[in-house]
Amino acid sequence: QVQLVESGGGLVQAGGSLRLSCAASGRSFSSYAMGWFRQAPGKEREFVAAISTSGAGTYYADSVKGRSTISRDNAKDTVYLQMISLKTQDTAVYYCAASTFFSPMTVATVTAGGYWGQGTQVIVSS
Repeated sequence: QVQLVESGGGLVQAGGSLRLSCAASGRSFSSYAMGWFRQAPGKEREFVAAISTSGAGTYYADSVKGRSTISRDNAKDTVYLQMISLKTQDTAVYYCAASTFFSPMTVATVTAGGYWGQGTQVIVSS
């Protein structure tokens, strides 16, 4: 069992930046690929970014590529998502995920064999 707790969400103006954190506890954090997903009101949950167990591999959704950086600190059992140049379209609840699959990391693969955090709200105002 892995427990994931996100933090760092909030209200930010368009063009601003935010860093989300996800602290893990329970089973070995470093054995899981980690990811971030988001869900906007009325929309399905979608993939944002993923990072491999060592942190050497990362990939991003096209919608955030070039504006986001995922990183992890295995000594602190924490994964981060740094976002810059935020847009109103980035408004969503952001969820941290622990997955046995690095690629592809999807809602289905996380649900089937991983863990979800409870989410943190990000609101980008114009």
